[in-house]
This record gives sequence, C-alpha cells and structure tokens, in this order.
Amino acid sequence: MSHRKAVLIVDDEADIRELLVLTLSRMGVDADATASVKEAEQALKERPYDLCLTDMRLPDGDGIAILRHISEHYGNTPVAVITAFGSTENAVAALKAGAFDYLAKPIKLEQLRPLVMSALKLPRPVQARRASIGEVPAGAPRLLGESPAIQRAREMIAKLARSQAPVYITGESGTGKEVAARLIHMGSSRADAPFVAVNCGAIPENLMESEFFGYKKGAFTGAADDRDGFFHAANGGTLFLDEVADLPLAMQVKLLRAIQERRVRKVGATLEEPVDVRIISATHQKLAALVAAGKFRQDLFYRLNVIELAMPPLRDCRADIPALAEAVIARLAPAGAPRPKLTPEALEALSRYDFPGNIRELENILERALALSSAEQIGVDDLRLTPAGAEVLPEDETLPGPGGEAGAPLPEYLDSLERKAILEALAKTEFNRTAAAKLLGITFRQLRYRMQRLGIKEE
Repeated sequence: MSHRKAVLIVDDEADIRELLVLTLSRMGVDADATASVKEAEQALKERPYDLCLTDMRLPDGDGIAILRHISEHYGNTPVAVITAFGSTENAVAALKAGAFDYLAKPIKLEQLRPLVMSALKLPRPVQARRASIGEVPAGAPRLLGESPAIQRAREMIAKLARSQAPVYITGESGTGKEVAARLIHMGSSRADAPFVAVNCGAIPENLMESEFFGYKKGAFTGAADDRDGFFHAANGGTLFLDEVADLPLAMQVKLLRAIQERRVRKVGATLEEPVDVRIISATHQKLAALVAAGKFRQDLFYRLNVIELAMPPLRDCRADIPALAEAVIARLAPAGAPRPKLTPEALEALSRYDFPGNIRELENILERALALSSAEQIGVDDLRLTPAGAEVLPEDETLPGPGGEAGAPLPEYLDSLERKAILEALAKTEFNRTAAAKLLGITFRQLRYRMQRLGIKEE
C-alpha cells in the first residue's frame, strides 16, 4: 500500500497557508503549514515530505535558506518557491540554486495543481540516472561513452531531470544537444507527456506566431479550422527549441511573455489559455555574443539560460570513439548481413581526427565507408580522412571546377562541393528543404541562402 503524499508549506501569511492546505487536501495530499524557517526545520525532522512549498520572504530568513537546508539534509525532496508578483530575479535565483519550480503571487490554482502533481510524480534519482546513462527502452536516445566529459554531462542531465527549470544546452553542431534534451525529459516527472522538438530556423517568419501558439478558425486566409500550436502540443511535457538563436526579435518578445505568464493566446483569439510546459533550448551559436550585438533579447536570454548544460565536442571524448563507431556501424549495417569491422589503423585514424562535425560527422563518415567498402573490414582509405580533417581524394582524381575542369581555383572547387552536397540532400528528401537542411546540419535560412547564391532553383 503506497503512503499518502505529504507537502510542507512555509509561508508567514495565514490566508496563503489556508488556501494551500485546502487545495492540497482536495487533491488528496497531506499538508503541514509552518510560518518560519525555524518551524519548517522542526517539521522536517518529524516526518518525510514529498514536496516543500516555501515563500521567498520569511520572518527569520528566506526561501533560499530552506532550499539549501533541504538540499543538504533531505536531498530527494523537491522545493518550489513562492515569489512576489513580478519578481523574476528571485525566481531565477531560486531555480539556479536548485529549486524544482516557482509560483508567483497571487497564486493561481491553475498553475499550483500541475506543479504539485509534477513534483509528486518526480522519479527517484536512480530512475533519472538510468535514463541519463542510456538504460532506456529500445529505440530511445542514448548518450554513449565513458570519458570524463560525457560522465559529467550525464550527471548534469540526471540533476536537471529532477527540476522544472529552463535549460539552455550549448555545444557545437552534432554534439547531441537534442539527445540530451530528450534524456532530461525521459528522466523527469514529465516523461509520460509529450516531448515536442522545434527547429526555430526552419519556420518562415510570417508563420512563427501561428506555429508556436496556434490559431482560431478564420484568423487569416486559409485558417479553415482551429489549430493548436507547439505550446499546446507540449502541454504537460517539454518543448525543445533547437537553434533558438534563429528566432527573429519580434517572436522573441512573444516567446518571453508566454514563458513568464505560462499562458498563450492563439492568433485570432481574444483570451489567453494556460499551458504547463518546460522549456529546453539549444543552439550552436554564442547567445551571449548575440545579446551584446543586439540580435537577441537580454531578458529572454536570462529566462532561457537559467541552467546551462554544455555538451562536449567529440575531440574531447576521443577514448569513446571506438565504442561510438561500433554502435554506429551496428545501427547502419544491413540486418542479417556480416557486420564490417574497423581495422586497427582505421580506428587509430578516427581517434586522431578532430571531427569538426562531431558525432553527426562520425555517423556520416561511417555511412559513406560502409557504402564504399566491399570487404568485411573498413580501412583507412574507406574513411577518406586527413589529420587536418579534410576528405582524401583518390590519387587519380584532381580538383574539378563547376564545369568539371581540373585544377580549378579553390573558391570554385568549394562551391562545386557545396552544390553537390545540397543537391544530394535535396534528392534524398524529395526536395523537402526543411528535411534537407536538417540532413546537412544547417538551418533552413542558411540552406535557402546557399541555394540562392549557388543558383539552385527551388522546385
């Protein structure tokens, strides 16, 4: 028989304590109410709690003091803080200190209830740890490797899974930022709710508001029915904003309001709707530099960058390359066919390679090697690598220009390679530019610019 959940309330305002106790009781949760840090510490000694709700301002201290006390002595108990209206700085400070989430006064029951339910469903630390190391269902994302950098990333993912704080994932292209975001979601209390990934660079600017917030029937030409946006689709779960640096400034303002208010208004609607969404964002660009250049709003940056998770480049995890390569080959090799193996020389070459494209580049290199190799082994020549990171051309090949002439100038040769890569990606995706951009590891806008520069016509 499972024990009845218990919540500790710490607030010096009697009416707020009464409101919280009554609401929690109706949810089938035991609630003990205290009015000071000293009373809270005594209550914590007398019984275990599944959640602590504490005001930031107390007669003998503050909510951060209770947060630190619980973190030190009762590490598995999540803490949510109650902040004054408009006190964004206090909320962010509490989240950075390890708070599970926050509520702003006046307390809205539509926000209180999902917060409490999320906290009470929070998996135990061992579950979050299992998700972070890849002990997940077949087909789910995994973070492979045992290098110190990967182990640190795993430990951070396990901690972040036990919080509702916004997470900002940094790292070069191809380092597994979306994998990290999915693992945070899978190890959290939101694991059973949707995980919605959005490539912010792939959405045309004039469609962004309707894509994010949805629209009402008749809101504009072509709006034949009501439609939910990304926030509605992720309600109760996690919204992952990939390449968030590509958001135009006008959309940044609307996104900031949605995050602060936890409410969205569909295009064409008159009323806002509450949403319960955890935001995880990522980009390979330097957001701080974009803020300094006036290309990204500082207030939005501070709301997204509450806790930062840095994904290491593959060159910092060289010891993991053999295991990663084996896993990639096992995934790419045809079912039932003999699985090719890398020769010792090929493994050595991979271990020396700098991988500017990181894990995504490793996958592309091995996919090409599997296609080129006719033997049961993959050798150095099949990889086409050089220590500097460029592809090796066979000895009988010369540098072709756009028209195929040998000995072409370097800019023309590079343009020909870029044109070939884009055309191949477009062919593979049946000229779906969004999918082609993802395949190439660039944004939709970057692909559109390159196509215009190279004279590649849209179909």
